[in-house]
Amino acid sequence: MKWAAIIVGALAGLVLLMVAIGALLPRQHVATQSAEFKVQPAVLWQAVTDVSKFPQWRKDVKEIVPMAGGDARSGWTEVWAHGERVPIEVKEWTPPSRMVTRIAAKDLAFGGTWTYALTPANGGTALRITENGEVYNPLFRFLSRFVFGHTATMRNYLLALGESLGEHVEVKD
Repeated sequence: MKWAAIIVGALAGLVLLMVAIGALLPRQHVATQSAEFKVQPAVLWQAVTDVSKFPQWRKDVKEIVPMAGGDARSGWTEVWAHGERVPIEVKEWTPPSRMVTRIAAKDLAFGGTWTYALTPANGGTALRITENGEVYNPLFRFLSRFVFGHTATMRNYLLALGESLGEHVEVKD
Protein backbone atom coordinates (compact mmCIF):
# COMPACT_ATOMS: atom_id res chain seq x y z
CA MET A 1 0.00 0.00 0.00
CA LYS A 2 2.88 2.33 0.80
CA TRP A 3 4.43 1.74 -2.67
CA ALA A 4 1.11 2.49 -4.35
CA ALA A 5 0.91 5.81 -2.52
CA ILE A 6 4.49 6.65 -3.49
CA ILE A 7 3.80 5.84 -7.16
CA VAL A 8 0.56 7.85 -7.22
CA GLY A 9 2.31 10.77 -5.49
CA ALA A 10 5.21 10.65 -7.96
CA LEU A 11 2.82 10.62 -10.93
CA ALA A 12 0.84 13.53 -9.49
CA GLY A 13 4.10 15.41 -8.94
CA LEU A 14 5.16 14.74 -12.53
CA VAL A 15 1.86 16.09 -13.87
CA LEU A 16 2.16 19.18 -11.67
CA LEU A 17 5.70 19.73 -12.94
CA MET A 18 4.51 19.45 -16.56
CA VAL A 19 1.70 21.96 -15.87
CA ALA A 20 4.16 24.35 -14.20
CA ILE A 21 6.59 24.16 -17.12
CA GLY A 22 3.69 24.51 -19.58
CA ALA A 23 2.51 27.64 -17.75
CA LEU A 24 5.95 29.18 -18.32
CA LEU A 25 5.92 28.47 -22.07
CA PRO A 26 4.46 31.07 -24.46
CA ARG A 27 0.86 30.47 -25.53
CA GLN A 28 1.64 31.32 -29.14
CA HIS A 29 3.99 29.63 -31.56
CA VAL A 30 4.83 29.67 -35.26
CA ALA A 31 5.74 26.43 -37.01
CA THR A 32 6.21 25.56 -40.67
CA GLN A 33 6.37 22.38 -42.74
CA SER A 34 6.66 22.01 -46.51
CA ALA A 35 6.78 19.37 -49.21
CA GLU A 36 7.11 19.25 -52.99
CA PHE A 37 4.55 17.43 -55.11
CA LYS A 38 4.83 16.34 -58.75
CA VAL A 39 1.40 17.73 -59.68
CA GLN A 40 0.64 21.19 -61.02
CA PRO A 41 -0.66 23.92 -58.65
CA ALA A 42 -4.28 23.62 -59.84
CA VAL A 43 -4.31 19.87 -59.11
CA LEU A 44 -2.77 20.33 -55.67
CA TRP A 45 -5.15 23.21 -54.93
CA GLN A 46 -8.09 20.94 -55.75
CA ALA A 47 -6.77 18.25 -53.37
CA VAL A 48 -6.20 20.77 -50.56
CA THR A 49 -9.57 22.48 -50.93
CA ASP A 50 -11.86 19.51 -51.68
CA VAL A 51 -12.62 19.11 -47.99
CA SER A 52 -15.40 16.57 -48.62
CA LYS A 53 -12.67 14.07 -49.50
CA PHE A 54 -10.59 14.63 -46.34
CA PRO A 55 -12.00 11.54 -44.57
CA GLN A 56 -10.74 9.42 -47.49
CA TRP A 57 -7.09 10.36 -47.01
CA ARG A 58 -6.72 12.01 -43.58
CA LYS A 59 -6.65 9.38 -40.83
CA ASP A 60 -7.39 12.03 -38.18
CA VAL A 61 -10.67 13.14 -39.84
CA LYS A 62 -13.75 10.95 -39.52
CA GLU A 63 -16.27 13.32 -41.10
CA ILE A 64 -16.62 16.75 -42.69
CA VAL A 65 -19.69 18.85 -41.96
CA PRO A 66 -20.10 21.69 -44.47
CA MET A 67 -21.06 25.13 -43.20
CA ALA A 68 -23.89 27.15 -44.72
CA GLY A 69 -23.75 27.06 -48.50
CA GLY A 70 -21.75 23.83 -48.61
CA ASP A 71 -18.80 25.54 -50.34
CA ALA A 72 -15.36 25.11 -48.74
CA ARG A 73 -14.90 28.88 -48.98
CA SER A 74 -17.63 29.16 -46.33
CA GLY A 75 -15.73 26.90 -43.95
CA TRP A 76 -16.42 23.45 -42.53
CA THR A 77 -16.32 21.42 -39.34
CA GLU A 78 -13.88 18.55 -39.04
CA VAL A 79 -15.04 15.68 -36.87
CA TRP A 80 -11.83 14.08 -35.71
CA ALA A 81 -11.34 10.33 -35.26
CA HIS A 82 -11.91 10.56 -31.49
CA GLY A 83 -15.12 12.61 -31.95
CA GLU A 84 -13.92 16.17 -31.31
CA ARG A 85 -15.62 18.74 -33.56
CA VAL A 86 -13.31 21.47 -34.88
CA PRO A 87 -14.95 24.28 -36.86
CA ILE A 88 -12.70 25.78 -39.54
CA GLU A 89 -13.30 29.21 -41.04
CA VAL A 90 -11.64 30.42 -44.23
CA LYS A 91 -9.97 33.81 -43.81
CA GLU A 92 -8.38 34.00 -47.28
CA TRP A 93 -9.01 32.09 -50.52
CA THR A 94 -6.74 32.88 -53.48
CA PRO A 95 -6.76 29.97 -55.97
CA PRO A 96 -4.47 28.25 -56.75
CA SER A 97 -1.80 29.77 -54.54
CA ARG A 98 -2.96 30.69 -51.04
CA MET A 99 -5.52 29.83 -48.41
CA VAL A 100 -5.66 30.83 -44.76
CA THR A 101 -7.88 28.92 -42.36
CA ARG A 102 -8.61 29.51 -38.68
CA ILE A 103 -10.00 27.31 -35.95
CA ALA A 104 -13.30 29.01 -35.14
CA ALA A 105 -13.88 27.58 -31.65
CA LYS A 106 -13.14 29.24 -28.33
CA ASP A 107 -13.71 26.15 -26.18
CA LEU A 108 -10.79 24.02 -27.43
CA ALA A 109 -7.38 23.69 -25.74
CA PHE A 110 -5.77 25.15 -28.89
CA GLY A 111 -6.47 27.50 -31.78
CA GLY A 112 -4.85 29.52 -34.50
CA THR A 113 -4.42 29.65 -38.26
CA TRP A 114 -2.89 27.59 -41.03
CA THR A 115 -1.58 29.41 -44.09
CA TYR A 116 -1.27 27.20 -47.18
CA ALA A 117 1.13 28.64 -49.78
CA LEU A 118 1.41 26.82 -53.12
CA THR A 119 4.24 27.75 -55.48
CA PRO A 120 5.56 26.15 -58.67
CA ALA A 121 8.71 24.11 -57.98
CA ASN A 122 10.78 21.69 -60.06
CA GLY A 123 8.00 21.07 -62.58
CA GLY A 124 5.46 20.46 -59.80
CA THR A 125 4.24 22.37 -56.76
CA ALA A 126 5.65 23.16 -53.34
CA LEU A 127 3.16 23.41 -50.49
CA ARG A 128 4.27 25.28 -47.38
CA ILE A 129 1.97 25.27 -44.35
CA THR A 130 2.60 27.84 -41.63
CA GLU A 131 0.82 27.44 -38.32
CA ASN A 132 0.32 30.49 -36.14
CA GLY A 133 -0.90 28.47 -33.20
CA GLU A 134 -2.07 29.06 -29.69
CA VAL A 135 -2.18 26.45 -26.95
CA TYR A 136 -4.30 27.61 -24.01
CA ASN A 137 -4.08 24.67 -21.61
CA PRO A 138 -0.66 24.57 -19.84
CA LEU A 139 -0.51 20.75 -19.74
CA PHE A 140 -1.35 20.50 -23.44
CA ARG A 141 1.17 23.30 -24.11
CA PHE A 142 3.89 21.20 -22.43
CA LEU A 143 2.89 18.08 -24.37
CA SER A 144 2.64 19.98 -27.65
CA ARG A 145 6.08 21.48 -27.21
CA PHE A 146 8.04 18.54 -25.79
CA VAL A 147 6.14 15.35 -26.68
CA PHE A 148 4.14 15.76 -29.91
CA GLY A 149 5.88 18.80 -31.39
CA HIS A 150 4.15 21.77 -32.98
CA THR A 151 4.72 20.35 -36.46
CA ALA A 152 3.24 16.85 -36.04
CA THR A 153 -0.21 17.60 -37.47
CA MET A 154 1.19 19.50 -40.46
CA ARG A 155 3.71 16.73 -41.13
CA ASN A 156 1.00 14.05 -41.03
CA TYR A 157 -1.22 16.19 -43.28
CA LEU A 158 1.51 16.59 -45.92
CA LEU A 159 2.44 12.89 -45.86
CA ALA A 160 -1.21 11.84 -46.17
CA LEU A 161 -1.77 14.37 -48.98
CA GLY A 162 1.19 12.89 -50.84
CA GLU A 163 -0.19 9.36 -50.42
CA SER A 164 -3.59 10.49 -51.68
CA LEU A 165 -1.87 11.75 -54.84
CA GLY A 166 0.13 8.52 -55.23
CA GLU A 167 3.38 10.18 -54.20
CA HIS A 168 5.96 9.72 -51.49
CA VAL A 169 6.91 13.20 -50.32
CA GLU A 170 9.71 14.43 -48.10
CA VAL A 171 8.54 16.87 -45.44
CA LYS A 172 10.89 19.70 -44.51
CA ASP A 173 10.91 22.46 -41.90
